[in-house]
Amino acid sequence: MQLREMELDLVRILQKDARISTEDLGKMLQVPAKEIEEAVVKLEKANVLVRYSSIVDWSKVEGHEGVTAMIDVKVAPKRGVGFDEVAHRIYRYKEVKSVYLMSGAYDLSVTVEGRSMHEVATFVSEKLSTLDSVLSTTTHFQLKKYKHDGTIFGDHGEDRRIVVSP
Repeated sequence: MQLREMELDLVRILQKDARISTEDLGKMLQVPAKEIEEAVVKLEKANVLVRYSSIVDWSKVEGHEGVTAMIDVKVAPKRGVGFDEVAHRIYRYKEVKSVYLMSGAYDLSVTVEGRSMHEVATFVSEKLSTLDSVLSTTTHFQLKKYKHDGTIFGDHGEDRRIVVSP
């Protein structure tokens, strides 16, 4: 889909902060708020804007810290469907937060969240590694989050965000 310059700028701004009002977006982009509303609807219908989300620092919520693991997965691709079939099977599990096809030493990068290391390990041993196409896995447990999607985490006494110009 070809986007106009204003629509590209709108997507870049919303990617950084989706809570900005249409009035403020209109001022920033020097177009009427109505045009912003129409552009957002168009981008949502075209699945360019797929979802709006918040970044939560769960380490600050007592009893909800959880565990995140990044799993390198080597796969035997199937003729005619490549990696798509096994990726589809993997991303349907509720524990899986993301799946990416990668270049390099492994084929898929899978991010999994659980309540404990044991829960993640059980997912890997009983669900992920038992899939026919999966040849091997390497699990990396996230120990500390420093930065995620441009937001710096930590005890800085304030919300510190990185602002990147488009």
